[in-house]
Amino acid sequence: MTAAPSSHPEAARVRSEHLDHPRTRAAFRGARLLVGGYLALSVLTLGAVVLLRDDSAAVNSAVWVRASIVVLSAVVTHLCVTRAAAGSRSAYRRLRILSGVMVVAIAAIIALPGAFPLWLKTEQAVCGVLLLAVVALVNGKHLRSLFAGE
Repeated sequence: MTAAPSSHPEAARVRSEHLDHPRTRAAFRGARLLVGGYLALSVLTLGAVVLLRDDSAAVNSAVWVRASIVVLSAVVTHLCVTRAAAGSRSAYRRLRILSGVMVVAIAAIIALPGAFPLWLKTEQAVCGVLLLAVVALVNGKHLRSLFAGE
């Protein structure tokens, strides 16, 4: 009978001495700032949707859904970048996936004719630029090699 492989918490985390490397700190500092901007802009946008809810030209059901999804994704992305910066390999993997998926989704939103008003497409473009920078940072050689294993 073979024993099930044990799950070691240390294996799921990057060692703290690697997290203290200046390049690692700089990459995560930048990623946290960018994700923080994405979160702040997303929350402000949802606030604008609430304030403009009676203007059917500015806010339709698609805008409500999109703004809500973006805030949720921004919160999850913020949690992932925070945990990844603390060394969580699973959070780093989720951060890479989520930021990339959101860039693609934003590009689709901007490209779709008619479904969303210009003001929301403009806000999404800014979010896309922020997330594209996150994608570049977290997919850089240094962080990828750091989280690849020890």
